[in-house]
Amino acid sequence: MTGDGDSGSAIVEFVLVGTLLLMLILDVIQVGLVLHVRNTLAADAAEGARHAANLEVPASEGGTYAQRLIAETLPGRADTVCTGQDEVGPGDIPLVQVTCTVVVPLSLVPLGDGVTVTVTGHAVKETP
Repeated sequence: MTGDGDSGSAIVEFVLVGTLLLMLILDVIQVGLVLHVRNTLAADAAEGARHAANLEVPASEGGTYAQRLIAETLPGRADTVCTGQDEVGPGDIPLVQVTCTVVVPLSLVPLGDGVTVTVTGHAVKETP
């Protein structure tokens, strides 16, 4: 047999490089999914704060409203916790704050249990 000892090395190189590339692609997709959940939560929390900022609507209603929106926009996110509360902003401006928290599982790449995402939405409260 004649050969330089490199026969079959292309297959091994392909498997090694292909595995690394696959992990990199899955990581990028996972980051995109986490960012999508965060942006959607932020929009729904802000909408909940705007809802609770209406005249004679309690601030706690903003959290409930945001949870209903999240259930519609992010199916399968029943574990989301949203709370609404009154605040006083700069210059004694009455505000409503809605805070939403959810754990996003890392399903594509086994890097842990998940990432906890917390977002906050604010709106100026209407006064009579």
